[in-house]
Amino acid sequence: MTALAAMPRRRSAMKQAIATGATLLLLCAGAASAQEPDFDRFLRRFDYETRADMKIDSKRLVTLLAERKAVLVDIRFPEEVQAWKMGFGLHIPLNALPARWQELPRDKIVVVACPHKDRSAIAMAYLRSKGYNARYLTDGLVGLAERLRGDDAREFMEDIR
Repeated sequence: MTALAAMPRRRSAMKQAIATGATLLLLCAGAASAQEPDFDRFLRRFDYETRADMKIDSKRLVTLLAERKAVLVDIRFPEEVQAWKMGFGLHIPLNALPARWQELPRDKIVVVACPHKDRSAIAMAYLRSKGYNARYLTDGLVGLAERLRGDDAREFMEDIR
């Protein structure tokens, strides 16, 4: 077969590749837009009960962690974790959560935390829109560190092992 005779086949293959690529782009765009209604649904159902249920303080968190009913997710930037870290829990930076949320257990309360609570409130809303029983730590990692000092820290670490 000559190069000239092969050109229509190449064009046909190229058209098919372009069509396949366009179809994949449309499917991906559809999947991305399908996620938006999750948050819409979360907001439409938001009420006083949800407002109360989305928060947890470090005292209650420590109890739930010891009972293995919750998991702590540190959502700080990697540099923050390098500077100081907790000796337990998971680390998934907030900006990595859209790619990694499926790593989280569905059978436990997922408590998201940052030093105070600004970023963790965002992470909690995101995870709730994905169907997780998520809460944010009201006193943040700073409050948790304050609670886990001295004998309390030793006893807590013994409880979670």
